Amino acid sequence: MRRIPGEASRFLARKLRAVECPEVTFLSGEFPVFWRKAAGSRVWDVDGNRYIDMTGAFAVANLGHGHPAVRAAMIRQARRMVHGMGDVHPPEGKARLLEELNRILPRARGGWMSILGQNGSDAVEAAIKTVQIARPGRDGIVAFTGAYHGLSYGALSVTWRPDFRKPFAARISKKTLFAPYPYCYRCPLKLKYPDCGIACLDETRKKIRKAGGPRKFGAVIVEPIQGRGGEVVPPRGWLSRLADICRREGLLLIADEIYTGFGRTGRMFACDHEGVVPDLMCLGKGLTGGFPLSVCAGKSAVMRRWPRSAGEAVHTSTFLGHPVGCAMGVAALKIYRTGKPARQARIMGAYFLAALRRKLGDLGPVGDIRGKGLMIGVELVRNRKTKQPHPALAGGVMTRALREGLILLSGGIHQNVLSFSPPLSITRREIDFCVDILEDALQFEGERQKHVIV
Repeated sequence: MRRIPGEASRFLARKLRAVECPEVTFLSGEFPVFWRKAAGSRVWDVDGNRYIDMTGAFAVANLGHGHPAVRAAMIRQARRMVHGMGDVHPPEGKARLLEELNRILPRARGGWMSILGQNGSDAVEAAIKTVQIARPGRDGIVAFTGAYHGLSYGALSVTWRPDFRKPFAARISKKTLFAPYPYCYRCPLKLKYPDCGIACLDETRKKIRKAGGPRKFGAVIVEPIQGRGGEVVPPRGWLSRLADICRREGLLLIADEIYTGFGRTGRMFACDHEGVVPDLMCLGKGLTGGFPLSVCAGKSAVMRRWPRSAGEAVHTSTFLGHPVGCAMGVAALKIYRTGKPARQARIMGAYFLAALRRKLGDLGPVGDIRGKGLMIGVELVRNRKTKQPHPALAGGVMTRALREGLILLSGGIHQNVLSFSPPLSITRREIDFCVDILEDALQFEGERQKHVIV
């Protein structure tokens, strides 16, 4: 087995430890490796080691690392101009990007209008502000257990994770109501699907009424499939019924598709699986294939509630509509519009899920294997009957797999889920390699950790 991290990565880790805030990057003798280059589904580190990337670099590299058309667009734009004045004298690419985006967004009466940002949190912040503008006096927002929407203050107010919220609790808005997300493997109501009749929706309605009724709330924000929460796929019908509740109660529906958008789940957007057209959509990650750019897209009737600019925008930023990002986004969107990436996600996702269930399904620590398209989670437990989470095993498998040439992430609310979001261009051969490594790593680490004291 190779020594991973190698000497160059270890050297850079020591340098980083001296200059970066200690909370940001996890550094140990076994982690991380420092990347030098990437192409398709492959990554090379500074020591020359090669890996298969099963994370898509946080689901950003939907089209593969360094897609030729996207890279060419970046280079062409960089030769012409690398910065503009986004809300004063915009680069031409801003209009082209939003026009191209409107071609793939779900059909909506009156069309869509958008606000650009630099990251997922920006998109969520813009959505929250839009609710404040469009539903004055209805300051509350309904979010869900397990939700992750970002870490800036507005986004953090609708992010569920207690460990993220606790250090900043004094400044976080108290006007978010958290309702139960349909995490069927760990049902918050201790029921069993489908016999439950998706009772968590009834619980959501009860919570809203108990908190003062729908008139206190302006919107519901939801991940159609939870990403960082552990690749949690709600039962069919839940999202469409949630949308019905929003319509009846006059609540705006915000779909956070930052992770799930642009073909990741086998459709252009995860909402498309149930024909749901939200009022606002938060998009990012796969939008450009690597440049920090995000969008809050809203139905025109909602977005027109914002005042017309009088020369001083009340929501903007210096790098708004960055020309290089817009050029990359236009190139990526043209590829998504062909439908090929989403189709690839459907085909490869079905193959990947079948391979995981066939090879790992009978292993003792594997509690659940779930997913949609190429957004897949393997939940690890100490005991299948009690479903006690096993985060140490997930961490051990992730580290061992790295030494075997596989880049993985662990996630979930208990950090016990192996999370897979590879480039949509992943091949069967690369998936087979991944599953073989996982099988060996789970058996080795599972046996080793039987003797570890909890």
